[in-house]
Amino acid sequence: MDTNHSSWLQSDTEQILTFSLNDEEYGVNILMVNEIREWSNITSIPGIANYVKGVLHLRGNIVPIIDLREKFGLESIPYGPTTVVILLNIVGDEAQNVIGIVVDSVSDTHAVNHKDIRDKPTVGGFIDVAYIQGLVEVDERLVLLLDVNKLLSETQLQQLKAAI
Repeated sequence: MDTNHSSWLQSDTEQILTFSLNDEEYGVNILMVNEIREWSNITSIPGIANYVKGVLHLRGNIVPIIDLREKFGLESIPYGPTTVVILLNIVGDEAQNVIGIVVDSVSDTHAVNHKDIRDKPTVGGFIDVAYIQGLVEVDERLVLLLDVNKLLSETQLQQLKAAI
């Protein structure tokens, strides 16, 4: 197993939150999840990356909201009744931050044994897999485990902070 799974290796198993995006299953370590919110209107900020939908005011903090479909280069769809924002705690070079990711729907939580996590795929540089931590089979479905700390580069995080 790849030693880059360090955020997942605190015990033999981890709890993951799974969610759907373009009919694919993704998962994040539940310890990185701050909260899950229904989609609601947010404040748009002009002049930033298209995948940044805007910001949300949350308990005195300004939280950037990222549409994962657009971040991953997938087709945009209208937000519906199952669309949610998952607020994640991420660690940058300087501090811990909170970002929100817009996903099609939240699926469930699962206990995952570390020995069942496979290394992320190598695809010859055709797609960026830097944000993928690994793969695991859950209920006969393959789940892509995301490294939430790599969803945004440090430069992108700094640009967002400067814009808000």
